[in-house]
Amino acid sequence: MIRCLVVDDEPLAIDIISDYIEKIPFLTLVKSYQNPIEALMAVQNGEADLVFLDVQMPELTGIQFLKIANGKCKVILTTAYQEYALEGYELNVVDYLLKPVAFERFYQAAQKAQQLLCNVAAPLPVETNAAPAPINNFIFVKTEHKIQKIYLNDILFIEGLKDYISIYTKTERIITLQSMKKMEDVLPEHQFIRVHKSYILALDKIESIERSRISIGDKIIPIGDTYRDGFFKAIESRNV
Repeated sequence: MIRCLVVDDEPLAIDIISDYIEKIPFLTLVKSYQNPIEALMAVQNGEADLVFLDVQMPELTGIQFLKIANGKCKVILTTAYQEYALEGYELNVVDYLLKPVAFERFYQAAQKAQQLLCNVAAPLPVETNAAPAPINNFIFVKTEHKIQKIYLNDILFIEGLKDYISIYTKTERIITLQSMKKMEDVLPEHQFIRVHKSYILALDKIESIERSRISIGDKIIPIGDTYRDGFFKAIESRNV
């Protein structure tokens, strides 16, 4: 059983998340808190494995909570605000749930936590008549002056530039302070593939492949020796 805390300054939000926890057999609710400082003390005392954490609270924000907790438990953020998504993932949250949270989406996040905490290889089926939760089709990245939303279908390829990356879309180039490894982990592997230490590309945007070169628009992208076998295996699975 995964021991859970719910931390939110809104009683209704606590009731909803607590009810969801009770419906999932591998989760158990230890306690709920409106005061994040009290919840943080419980985490530091080792009383929880997983915290469902609101972001905007008066005594302590969810981001501050994460930094102080310093990895002592897994955290799923629950908030009505999208702009904290990137910072949350940089602090290794399990998932980021936007309020109002549907049960199917909540269950999906709980499964991620189960895989991380219990080393479960495959997710358990959820019994529900509702439609399955959609896969997120966008990411948020920090640019110089703002946090920008980018739809995955708009991305052509990503180029690494030391400590920065350039994300090339159909209409623009977006530069952000991020690592290639982080982007490789975040992007869905059925849609994107790393072909070089400096390049990740969208498989459906490939126009042609000639020897060790890939054409996407007017850009020629090299295939690195380290990534060659994996790339051509992915291509072969789509051959007709």
